[in-house]
Amino acid sequence: MGILDRFRLDGEVAVVTGAGKGIGRAIAIALAEAGADVALASRTQADLDAVAAEITALGRRALPLATDATDARALENLAEQTVATLGKLTIWVNNAGGIPDGTPRYLTRTPEENFDAQIALNLKAVWTGSSVAVRHMAESGGAIVNISSRSAYGAQVKNGPYGAAKAAVNSLTATLAAEVAPKIRVNAVAPGPVPTENFDDCMGTDTPEKREKLLALIGIPMGRYGEPEDIAAAVVFMASPAASWITGQCLYVTGGR
Repeated sequence: MGILDRFRLDGEVAVVTGAGKGIGRAIAIALAEAGADVALASRTQADLDAVAAEITALGRRALPLATDATDARALENLAEQTVATLGKLTIWVNNAGGIPDGTPRYLTRTPEENFDAQIALNLKAVWTGSSVAVRHMAESGGAIVNISSRSAYGAQVKNGPYGAAKAAVNSLTATLAAEVAPKIRVNAVAPGPVPTENFDDCMGTDTPEKREKLLALIGIPMGRYGEPEDIAAAVVFMASPAASWITGQCLYVTGGR
């Protein structure tokens, strides 16, 4: 196998949660471009249908299935439908996440229900999705990729609940990798600032001028925000045979920040 062939995903079947837009959409399309068939999950069926159309145009199969990533039964149904429709399940990407109400908060000023909502979406959904994936990959083997965040590292003033949840995702990734090796690999990818819809809602960067002002304040060494495709490329690598000797790791894709 040539070195570039090791990045191919021909014959693989992937699940991507939060696949309707933003980073999740880019990940799903990138996996398809690399050769995988893809099951798409998010809460909005219309968004999934649009991504599915892009994937089928690439000559790959797509299964768009409206799914609440915080619902364990819905995730189990997602896995079962993927196997029934696409034949197997070998890649699972826990991408669904974010700040549910779009409002970053200080730890000490976060109501309990908002803290619980962040943990449910950003941590518990990763645990549940990974557990479901492991059960369905027990015989075939496969790769799990969890989407973490630059916020997992260091103090996150005014964004403490999110940072804590993502730091826990990194710990979960390392521990699960040790539990399920060598048949299943588990890694994480941690994006830096990527101006998605959720990012703009949280940061108040709804105009180009506001985005540029924040970019100057952040001071990213590479001089630009990330793009969804930057994260998608890292996920393809982590899911592919090119990363066959990598497990329990978190790859920070942050522009150097």
